[in-house]
Formats: sequence, structure tokens, C-alpha cells
Amino acid sequence: MVVVPEFLIRRVYKKGSLKKIENGASLELKNVLGPGFISGFNYVKINDAVFEAHEVKFITGGQELAGESVSEANPVAFRLGQDGTLVMTGKDCVVDGTNKIVIEVMNPEAGKVQLTVEDMV
Repeated sequence: MVVVPEFLIRRVYKKGSLKKIENGASLELKNVLGPGFISGFNYVKINDAVFEAHEVKFITGGQELAGESVSEANPVAFRLGQDGTLVMTGKDCVVDGTNKIVIEVMNPEAGKVQLTVEDMV
């Protein structure tokens, strides 16, 4: 299993991209690590609100994918340099000021990958 250092994983998050949307949030990612796959969305947590896979959409490469449709049997390619937007709905969660964000995904090579950052709104 490949181990990716946390300081590298944090670089995937586009600082300043967290946005409050009606009944949820959106944020942007950019793959700066290398070609890879996402084989599952475990959850996205913003402050105290936890969004399960069925509450997450991943928009990338002109496709909008429901979080629960991404799996080991149906992974999504996330190429080097590729952008993606995560949209979470079902809970108000973004506050003015500092927000803590935790994104946990599955990767076929590395297993569980967790990204933890803070962003301001």
C-alpha cells in the first residue's frame, strides 16, 4: 500500500474555494500529486456537519457523479492537473470565518486517504 504524506494531500485542496450554498457547501480540488483514481467517498465533514456519500456530488471532466456511485467497481479517474468540485447538500454547515474541512476518500493504491484543512469564508 502506498502512503501519501499529509502535507502533500493538503495541496489537493484549493485554498479559498469553500463556498456556502443553499442547504450545503461546495469546494474545489486539483490533483497535483499524480494520476490516480478515487474508488469511494467515505464522507466530507465541514465543522460539525458530516456528509455521507449519498449527500456528495463530484463534478470533474464534464461529468457530475453521485458520491455513492463511485466505488471500487466503478472508480473515477482523477488525472494529474485535473480539477474537481465537491458539492455537499442537506445541511447548513459553513460559517463566516474559519471552517474545518475533512475529506475522506478511498484510493485503490493507498486505501483510505484523508485530507484535513481549514479555510476562511
